[in-house]
Amino acid sequence: MEIAENQQPSIILASTSPRRRELLALMGWQYEVIPAEVDETPYDGEPADEYVFRLAQAKAVAVAEWLTQEDRSDAAYIIAADTTVADRGKILGKPQNEAEAQAMLHNLRGRTHQVYTAVSILETESGKAITELCSTDVPMRDYSQAEIDAYIASGDPFDKAGGYAIQHPGFRPVSSLTGCYANVVGLPLCHLLRAARQFGLTPQTELSAACQRTLQYDCKIYRKVQKGEL
Repeated sequence: MEIAENQQPSIILASTSPRRRELLALMGWQYEVIPAEVDETPYDGEPADEYVFRLAQAKAVAVAEWLTQEDRSDAAYIIAADTTVADRGKILGKPQNEAEAQAMLHNLRGRTHQVYTAVSILETESGKAITELCSTDVPMRDYSQAEIDAYIASGDPFDKAGGYAIQHPGFRPVSSLTGCYANVVGLPLCHLLRAARQFGLTPQTELSAACQRTLQYDCKIYRKVQKGEL
């Protein structure tokens, strides 16, 4: 797809996640939200990185197919992402009840686990797709049982993979993070930028500054990530 100078391309976010919507807005793009309906069940023995990679691509394809069914032939870029938490190689989904939330938060406490996000861009006109994968080591602090109980009582863990949100202002479960904070929130913007550049898409903002300001995080790695060194 040829993008004319100063022309805003049609961009679709295949997610209703408020966190992803907030982060994508930092690109300065206007975009439409069309949620992707896909089966998110992991395959038996599927590694976490392959799992998110597969789902990000499947979400982009699902939205592209929906556009075709709705006879929407206008060219667009579909952005899809999937995030999961992995502990000792085991994929952690969203806790279904208080007992699962308690178990997840107990098991993660005081140790380091991984968060994986794959972000995929699919150009509907050509069918070309590019998917980037980000992994972040997440060291959890030794929070107390009282903190776990209060956090669960807030209701926040139940729509979060791994049972927590790194950005929760009351709980703040993570200590001394050095990797990509936006990845743990759900959309690694520097990886999205790397994919976007291959389609000629550029942010309309100073992305790294906007990301750090919004997340209140001093990122030490964004230059290397944007250069493809990490």
